[in-house]
Amino acid sequence: YYDIGQNCMRMMQWAEEEGKWDYVGVGQAIFAWSWLQLTDYHGEVILKDAFNTNLLTFKFDKEEDVYKYVRELCFKALENLEKTGGGVSQQNLAVGDAFFYNGDVNKWKKFVYAILARSYHHLSNKADYKADSVIYYADRAIATNSENATVKFQATSGFSANNNFWGPLRNNLGTGFAIRQSAFFTNLLKGDNSAFDGVDDPRKWYLIRSSQSEQFNGIPLNGGVTSIPNTADRPESFWGARHDSLVPPLSDARARYIFRNASPIPVITASEVQFMKAEAAFLKNDKGTALTAYRKAIELNFDMLRTDYSAGVPASNVLTPAVRDAFLSNTAVVPASANDLTLSHIMLQKYIALFGHGALETWVDMRRYHYTDQRDGQQVYRDFTPPSGTV
Repeated sequence: YYDIGQNCMRMMQWAEEEGKWDYVGVGQAIFAWSWLQLTDYHGEVILKDAFNTNLLTFKFDKEEDVYKYVRELCFKALENLEKTGGGVSQQNLAVGDAFFYNGDVNKWKKFVYAILARSYHHLSNKADYKADSVIYYADRAIATNSENATVKFQATSGFSANNNFWGPLRNNLGTGFAIRQSAFFTNLLKGDNSAFDGVDDPRKWYLIRSSQSEQFNGIPLNGGVTSIPNTADRPESFWGARHDSLVPPLSDARARYIFRNASPIPVITASEVQFMKAEAAFLKNDKGTALTAYRKAIELNFDMLRTDYSAGVPASNVLTPAVRDAFLSNTAVVPASANDLTLSHIMLQKYIALFGHGALETWVDMRRYHYTDQRDGQQVYRDFTPPSGTV
């Protein structure tokens, strides 16, 4: 309500006064994204009276009202991002947009279409769910990794706020050792999951950490590291520190993926957009379109990791096009026939692709399938057991 509230509104106000319609459109795009995030996280929120400074108490508004407002903002953003003349200038927009799209309004428009696709797709359990709207906006949204919406960082050592939130310099992972990979996610990557039984996912070297005994193990929900009795089998921290390290390392030399000080943080990716399209097509029983989008989504995720996140990965485990293509040719991952594609395929591979940066979106997805929903005679999130509150 303040950082992306009053500040963003003031920026749009000044931009409108100066005819900088590209800045107005960018502000509306950021606003649309943030309102969607807010209501997905909290449910009913303060919308209509949010910025009424004459009030001390506020009425909460329904989620459907927020969703309607998100779409209104998106369409206004697209209208303003189309404008030229006046104070519109890519060079000037790039000054304020140095760490996102560098003033590229075409990429901003793709970002807006991705928000629209999300807003329609989140309603898959509603009677009036519009799969065709999801596909329509997905086809106009972020399509390549060069268009991915990612936040970049200067990553200078003297100022923590211009570093990645998850890097060791910021030290936001719980005294450097509290947060570790889960057993469910680890098993999914090493082929110990009934959906991808025996499939060794080469992305594990990017996303999670091995142990001193060179095994890949995860922590059971509510279990803690002591649930793995042999200390040598306990996973390293995401910064590459020993399992028992109590302090962050002095550098991120051993860190990988989004856990380095300068690593870009994805907001919405081309891979996620294709997974949305795959699921929407599957739900409308267009399995041919679903399979094509599903395969493309995995391919895009591999390529994003190869391009942006290979730092710190052992040389022998760096992803290559050949490794990617071998994985995609495995029919246990990508079925040869569209009729063999399941929701478990789509949702679990999306879960992998969103690991770390897309936790809220994953939570929205898992809630849509109530964690243990049975589809095609199988639990969608295969082998997942919601935490019970006990070890």
